[in-house]
Amino acid sequence: MLVRMASNQQTRPGIGELAKDTASGRIGVVMGEVGARVQIRPIGGGVEWDARPDDVVALTAREELSARLSIRNGNSRDGL
Repeated sequence: MLVRMASNQQTRPGIGELAKDTASGRIGVVMGEVGARVQIRPIGGGVEWDARPDDVVALTAREELSARLSIRNGNSRDGL
């Protein structure tokens, strides 16, 4: 899975970037926006969930490192 680095100049992560839903505490990849909701997919794949735009934030450096390691480990297990 290709995940772009978050830009420090954006207020909210864009499509393809890692993000945290502060309401649920979940981390995933921003897939798009539908109406007044941001759609986020879990890092390992799966069903997207909807989040309120105000609840979607960029990851801290530590969260991003942990998420990227999780992606890398998943790719390694899958032989990618």
